[in-house]
Amino acid sequence: MAFVTLFVPEEFLNSPTHGSIQYHPSLLPKFRGPSSINWPIIKGETETGLSIFWPDNGLDTGAVLLQKKTPIGPDDSLGSVYFDRLFPMGIDAMLEAVDLVKAGKAPRTPQDHSKATYEGWCAAENAHIDWAKPLGQIHNLIRGCNPAPGAWTTLNGAKLQVFESRPFPAHDPKGIGGKMGEIVAVDADGFVVACADGRMKVLRVKPADGPKTSAGEFAVAAKLLVGTRLS
Repeated sequence: MAFVTLFVPEEFLNSPTHGSIQYHPSLLPKFRGPSSINWPIIKGETETGLSIFWPDNGLDTGAVLLQKKTPIGPDDSLGSVYFDRLFPMGIDAMLEAVDLVKAGKAPRTPQDHSKATYEGWCAAENAHIDWAKPLGQIHNLIRGCNPAPGAWTTLNGAKLQVFESRPFPAHDPKGIGGKMGEIVAVDADGFVVACADGRMKVLRVKPADGPKTSAGEFAVAAKLLVGTRLS
């Protein structure tokens, strides 16, 4: 099984001759729950992975059959971690798991529940950008919500989603040069926003009434001016 959003009755799980196994895109017991790829990125983890486990009546609590790890790079997004690595790794891991079950060598390693973490759905309300937060936290939120649910801010009262960014840490207060959320520069490839400890260059956006586009093209179309404040 993969991406199960309902609790499957135990009688059903146990009806196959060798039981049931399930894919989960985190290193259980960490990040149990439905948005387990988003949250490690949002929280600044440098490693994630997948687990093939034996589901039971709990939420991602069953014994682990096997796990695979992968690093999270500083510019990785939800999309790159999943499509480039966790998806193909998951296919190979499931085939490996089935072979272990067939050979009668499939482990059932109990999870250490004392180390368990759980996060709910990563939804739009979790994806609002607070420009007063440190650069690292904002960059992680944008990466962890790309492509879904999409980190967002407001511009002149309208929602503007942000999908790519580049942080520029400040070495002194002059390196911030504006109020939190204020646009301090507009360039051909994007616009720059003042944050708590530096500046964030926004590179790709999606306005409420249009498709995804480069932030530079959006800035020209929207006649974006230095001094405009995002919230």
